Amino acid sequence: MSDALFFFPTDRSVLSVSGEDRAAFLQGLISNDTARITPDQAIYTAFLTPQGKYLHDFSIAAGTDLYLMDVEAARRADLLKRLSMYRLRSKVSLSDISVDWVVAIIYGRDALSLLGLAPTAGATKTLGAGIVFVDPRLPELGARAILPKTEAQGLLTAASLIPGDASAYDRLRLLLGVPQSPLDLVPEKSILLESGFDELHGVDWQKGCYMGQELTARTKYRGLVRKRLLPVTISGPAPAPGTSIMAGDKEVGDLRSLAADGTVGLAMLRLEALDALRSGGAVTLQAGDASITPSLPDWVRLPASEAAAS
Repeated sequence: MSDALFFFPTDRSVLSVSGEDRAAFLQGLISNDTARITPDQAIYTAFLTPQGKYLHDFSIAAGTDLYLMDVEAARRADLLKRLSMYRLRSKVSLSDISVDWVVAIIYGRDALSLLGLAPTAGATKTLGAGIVFVDPRLPELGARAILPKTEAQGLLTAASLIPGDASAYDRLRLLLGVPQSPLDLVPEKSILLESGFDELHGVDWQKGCYMGQELTARTKYRGLVRKRLLPVTISGPAPAPGTSIMAGDKEVGDLRSLAADGTVGLAMLRLEALDALRSGGAVTLQAGDASITPSLPDWVRLPASEAAAS
């Protein structure tokens, strides 16, 4: 049996942006470059506060004469409202199309090959009346599809994919160290570069101005990153999300999301606590009665020195 599974996450929904000004409209609002959105390429991006703090993150893929956006279900009305505030005279139409469209997550060793997708972040193709694309953040996460609800199940089973579940995928995401709102990414507080958006292809450094760009650029070019979100292994009773992480008697971070079995998760950690990890050694921290061991995924790039960190 092939290792290629799918499920329909209940925490994701679909918005559409149509109209001749859709690319220019979004270009001034999101952290990535809309010029990169083509029938062959999807992107991952963020919508920020004017002060540069995280508000929403989502993937965008090109449908027929519109963009399809894979967004957080619980906060989609907030995103739609905020985008609508900036529409002004732009020739765009913003719609919540979740009644008729659904997001599918496809994962497993054989997932991309069965879909005929190269293991390149954002690589896109049509699937029936919808689209399927390699996760724009990391190909190791598999693929995502945006499909009409009436044909979604049939299209995926016809591609020799079998039903999976959210908990197995979530464990994969955590082991890879990839954040997900709302626990890992806190609206109006999180900073993109502390959460890996640079390495996860969520920021374009060459595009023109967009809302929140100043803080994002200053954080990068002045070396102001002091913390990073990293995967952790948990030994002992699983702490609740939000529990402080300690190095001796010093607080060095906090726990964010956890796998269902409580053995792996994501934590926001101060870089000063990671010196041994950065040099190939091990770091052991505490959260409540549990030992916390952070790891450094291949895709994460940390500064060469933490001498300036405080």
